[in-house]
Amino acid sequence: MFENWLLGVAHLGDWQVILAMVFGVALGIVVGAMPGLSGPTGLALMIPFTYGLSPIASVILLISIYVGAEYGGSITAITVNTPGTPSGAITAIDGYPLTQQGQTGRALSMSILSSTSGGIFSAIALILFSVPLAQFAIAFGPVQYFALGVFGLTIVASLVSGNWLKGIIAVLIGLLIQTVGTDPMTGAFRYTFGQPALWEGVSFISAMLGLFAISEVFRILEVGVRSRLEASHNFSSERMPFREFISYWKCLLRSGVLGTFIGVIPGAGAAVGSIVAYNEAKRFSRHPEKFGKGTLEGVCASETANNATVGGALVPLLTLGVPGSGSTAVLLGALLLHNIQPGPLMFEDQPDIVFGIFTALLLANVVMLVLGVYGVRFWLLVVRISPAILAPLIFSVAFIGAYSTGGNIADVAVMLVIGLLGYLLRKFGFPLVPVVIGLVLADMVEISLRRALIISDSGFWIFLTDPISATLIGLAAASLAYSIIQDVRGRRRTTA
Repeated sequence: MFENWLLGVAHLGDWQVILAMVFGVALGIVVGAMPGLSGPTGLALMIPFTYGLSPIASVILLISIYVGAEYGGSITAITVNTPGTPSGAITAIDGYPLTQQGQTGRALSMSILSSTSGGIFSAIALILFSVPLAQFAIAFGPVQYFALGVFGLTIVASLVSGNWLKGIIAVLIGLLIQTVGTDPMTGAFRYTFGQPALWEGVSFISAMLGLFAISEVFRILEVGVRSRLEASHNFSSERMPFREFISYWKCLLRSGVLGTFIGVIPGAGAAVGSIVAYNEAKRFSRHPEKFGKGTLEGVCASETANNATVGGALVPLLTLGVPGSGSTAVLLGALLLHNIQPGPLMFEDQPDIVFGIFTALLLANVVMLVLGVYGVRFWLLVVRISPAILAPLIFSVAFIGAYSTGGNIADVAVMLVIGLLGYLLRKFGFPLVPVVIGLVLADMVEISLRRALIISDSGFWIFLTDPISATLIGLAAASLAYSIIQDVRGRRRTTA
């Protein structure tokens, strides 16, 4: 083991490897912060540029982009309520209200410190428990995935303070949007209205940009430039003291464990990790009523968990050759291009690559911390942009992001339609985050349900006879019931 560590650390003496790490993290932050781009997109764009690098430098460059992108999504989520990544939508729940309260610097400080903590925690977990965790994750089949999806959907009720019914309706809208396109099992067209542009379904990037970016543009136009300019004077660059950050150690530990565990499960992803961690943070908080209104604890939970999924997602990739997320799927292709075959034999045949990845993952999080902390002043420039410039800027970036996803103007039209829908939902008090959750979990729930019923002889009973599935469904029912009871009690107290 010690000899393998020396082999891995020896790679870091190469200036190419160090430069690849720093450049990768910086590029990842930019990619994650830009709406319309994402970790998988940034990784895919950089693969051609790795051909001239050594295999270890190529792998470290791509992993560093992956690490930086998960944090980068929180920057625009906090500053302008436009998440750069799906998991950033959870951060925006409390991050953007903190910006509106003039605590932008503190929110960004919490984001980078939590992201680094979650990333380092999952890297250590990857090193210590990679093989056992992968063996557990491989036990998940359609039955367990369906139960996990149901659990994620019912968590929505806990995310929406004061009106769980609107939260459920919003998540159903997200599920409905995701059914547009080709049936994944039969190939039949659903809700395409004869439009070829909808045969492949609604682009997730277009939907997210519409819900958050375009609806925000409409809101800016409605509120008016003058009032937004006056509000911009409330922003502050005050940073969070490290001593205060340490006081959130329980939330950090709990969210790190949850994020790492969910990251190990192939297909779950950072968005699911953020959702679960945020829900548990609210459940264990002494002040759950502050969630959704601007609390650092919510930012801490979301950012710790989504960055913890990075190390977790690498577990099945490195030990079994099974990608645990969209980013690791791109990584798998890049590894194969460089004649690196992930799997159990990789630990025996190429231990220098394995332990080089372990070391680089730890150091990439440290690099991210330095760039994030000293880059806060640059991130704050975003919120000081005049609304007269901000609205067309957001619209332009969203337009480019939607079009660049598939090179199809129809994606831009879909973005505008969903943007109008998002604006109307906000006008009538419906939260947007549950819509995103429905979009994220729809495919998992539908495909897993139908596959489970195909292989089952007992029909729906299979979900209650499997121990893992039964436990997750029980937790889902308890979560929904708990949220309803809490809302009913809150209304009674308000009435009294």
